[in-house]
Amino acid sequence: MASVRESRGRLFLDYRVDGKRQRTYVKLADTAANRQQLKAVAVRVDTTIKKGGDVVAMLTALGLVEAAPAEVSQVLMTPSQPLRPTASVATTPAFSAFAEQWFGEFSVAWRKTYITTVRGILDQHLLPRFGTLAVGAVSRALILEFRAQLATVRGRRPGTKLSPARINTILLILRQILQEAADRFEFTVPMARLKPLKVPKSDVQPFTLEQTHLLIQTIRKDYQNYLKIRFFTGMRSGELHGLKWKYVDFERRLILVREAFVGGEDEYTKTDSSQREIPLSQLLYDALRAQHDVTGHQEYVFCNRAGEPIDTANFTKRIWYPLLRHLGLALRRPYQTRHTAATLWLGAGESPAWVASVLGHSSQAMLWKTYARFVPNLTRRDGSAMERLLNATFGVKADGGGTPPPAQPPPTGTENAAAA
Repeated sequence: MASVRESRGRLFLDYRVDGKRQRTYVKLADTAANRQQLKAVAVRVDTTIKKGGDVVAMLTALGLVEAAPAEVSQVLMTPSQPLRPTASVATTPAFSAFAEQWFGEFSVAWRKTYITTVRGILDQHLLPRFGTLAVGAVSRALILEFRAQLATVRGRRPGTKLSPARINTILLILRQILQEAADRFEFTVPMARLKPLKVPKSDVQPFTLEQTHLLIQTIRKDYQNYLKIRFFTGMRSGELHGLKWKYVDFERRLILVREAFVGGEDEYTKTDSSQREIPLSQLLYDALRAQHDVTGHQEYVFCNRAGEPIDTANFTKRIWYPLLRHLGLALRRPYQTRHTAATLWLGAGESPAWVASVLGHSSQAMLWKTYARFVPNLTRRDGSAMERLLNATFGVKADGGGTPPPAQPPPTGTENAAAA
């Protein structure tokens, strides 16, 4: 009796003629509706065989097979024999042509930095490997081979290989291209059951309050205000470098996060939840007032002599890493200042919900996942606990810019930090 089967994402009819098992591949995608349709066709296959008719000719007449019978009907192959593509797969456009079309159609909705990332993945990895193939002929076996090859490619730093996260990103772009092609040309995506590589969990490396104080006191004078804002607002590099004076509300003591400077351009923030207001402690208020005396005539709060935003790479290589080496601290990315803000707030006993909102997280889930070990209790003080620690550490006194919260004893375990 004829039956409907699937192999490597392709549907075929399995039947016997004169005692020999055969299968004929069809050009239908592997969907529930197409399987149901083929079950009805399988009944006709049995009838054709009983009458001594040509099964493949019958299927061709039904429009299920387009190639010549000799090309599509074959005795059951051994696992070592390659599968031949169906007519619909073989007539799909070249991967290179479709990938360029996909890039042109979808890139209009991407950020500049993401466009650069995808363009690099296409040019460096996907087009050299799959460019000459028909897009429908990119099989699961070829993708697995490609993934294994990526694991041997040298990383950016000497002695390293491409990370699992980077490999997953490359395969994600490949999956998106193949998914779009499959939707248009009606074939099954060969990556449907391919799981991403496991990415090792990276641990945060925040600075202690004492180390933070030391960094701010040691850095060049023209970067001290910058580092204070960076450490105690939790702003991302792009958000801080794109901060304009029009988004600093001294009257209400708020920083309005509305833009980010990424890839040499002002852009919308990373996510909608990144659009937020950050309250100014007395330390931050004083730092911004002092900075206004220096760059208040410019558009950006922190900028070079030409009025252009600080360049992240330049700051990292020429200011940040030399500072860490000078103080004998372990090298870590400037992004750890954001982790430092989060851990100091939580360690001081601030509400996790408040911390998540100030960091621009859409929920507390990320906060608990990343910083759970830094949460000593669940008291709700909404900024006042951190305010006391900063004022004590930096010797800040309240002025007419606002009334600080009443002094209270610091949370357990912070007395030594506050006195340092």
